[in-house]
Amino acid sequence: MDDDTQPAIATTTAVEALPAEARKLVEATPVMQLDNGKILQDRAIVPREPRSKPVLPEGADGVFTESWFPLCLSTDVLAGQVKGYDFLDGRVIVWRGEDGIAHVTSAFCPHMGASLEVGDVVDNTVRCGFHHWQYGGDGRCARTAIGDEPPVNAGLFVFPSQEKWGLIWAFNGLEPRYTIPDFPHPTEQLLVKTIELPEPMPVDPWVQCANTPDIQHIQTLHRIQFSEDPMDLVNWTDFSMRYQFDGFFDSGTSGQWDVGIFGTSLYYQSAHLEGRWFGFMVPMGLPRPGRTKNFFVLAVQPSEDRAADEKFLDLCALTEMGIVGEDTHIMTTMRFRPGMMTKSDRVLGKFFTYMRKYPRSHLSAPFIK
Repeated sequence: MDDDTQPAIATTTAVEALPAEARKLVEATPVMQLDNGKILQDRAIVPREPRSKPVLPEGADGVFTESWFPLCLSTDVLAGQVKGYDFLDGRVIVWRGEDGIAHVTSAFCPHMGASLEVGDVVDNTVRCGFHHWQYGGDGRCARTAIGDEPPVNAGLFVFPSQEKWGLIWAFNGLEPRYTIPDFPHPTEQLLVKTIELPEPMPVDPWVQCANTPDIQHIQTLHRIQFSEDPMDLVNWTDFSMRYQFDGFFDSGTSGQWDVGIFGTSLYYQSAHLEGRWFGFMVPMGLPRPGRTKNFFVLAVQPSEDRAADEKFLDLCALTEMGIVGEDTHIMTTMRFRPGMMTKSDRVLGKFFTYMRKYPRSHLSAPFIK
């Protein structure tokens, strides 16, 4: 047989039915040069386990941090509309009466458990689609369609709520423990853009917040160099942390920052980029444990050139998206837990103490699940 003669191969109909991609894969895979028996490691290496006290994840022991959480854009729920959203470990509705006031309540009618998100809004009440019981902004059943007197205890759980920065917020707790922050300029004098990011992050909001007190992370991953060490300049309260610094991006662009965390679910920033001020917040929703719904709020002061102002606003948004984007591929894969830390982690370590002491509750549990 000549060297150029190919041996006959008996194929089956199964082989003949394979897609062309399968044949290309086989043909493109080279013959391996094997080195069998090479020992790479002959025994396990077991490092010392971290001794840090864990920070409880959201929903652990059935409770959640008492924080403000955004649910949706204000424009998502117009007058006369009702919409349902996942929140904490259950379901809530946001509904807006004909008077324009938005309400955040438990989603399920206490009569037979029908979801009110498939109901409708009548005047300034939300009406169940099943038996047409109507509930006011105070959560109480205002009337039944059949004419029966509503049971005394027939009511919805009403969350403390607020409409601010183009978002509708709910507070998990009996009453708010802190206020949603303002920028250092009057709101009516600002151009504001609020954006809902399309993809949720598979971590709790507080894990994202931990980036701000993580000074190592700011210097290494985001390549921002500080003009002065801000570690000893952090202002702490029971429900916030905040510090200021001057610095430079790796591109050489200078900036001045006033940054902080409010509660466990909001990153705040007041900054100057090349001498011009802009405001930035990342309000973080909690549709379910271990999941963050992110929004961007950006603000600039207007000048006489509206087109230039909007261009600067978009530049700020893209800059922040670029910074957040450097975290995204890490956040989507990490299993966050406090571990071994160095002296550069002392602000981060204090944040973990802040989180361990943070109050938690779940008053709505019997009503939203």
